Amino acid sequence: KRSVHYDDLWNIKYLKGFKWSHLTEKVAYERRIREQKLRVEMMEVKRENAAYMAQVEAGKKLDFIEERRKKRKEKESGVGGDAGVKGKDEDDGLAKKKRKIRQKKPFEGDSAVAAKSAILGSLV
Repeated sequence: KRSVHYDDLWNIKYLKGFKWSHLTEKVAYERRIREQKLRVEMMEVKRENAAYMAQVEAGKKLDFIEERRKKRKEKESGVGGDAGVKGKDEDDGLAKKKRKIRQKKPFEGDSAVAAKSAILGSLV
């Protein structure tokens, strides 16, 4: 009665056709299920951790961008005399920089021949 497997051996002794391998198979199956659940849980935790770290990095980048914009605004307000005037888009500090695109003026000629000569003249 001192053996750990006393009850299991007693059952095997009296249950015809029941083998020791059946018991070990069941224990191994339960262990595999437990390991699989643990593995799935670990993968989920890793995925959550990665998503959290990505959010933290994105927040740091946005903070850095905002800080750089504030420095630029302070620098421009110190140099320019128009520091008090703000546009409606600049109130939140995230205004986009407006760029000017230089466009060529359209040619206003009398005829197609004059247009062609002007174009050829500009090339040569």
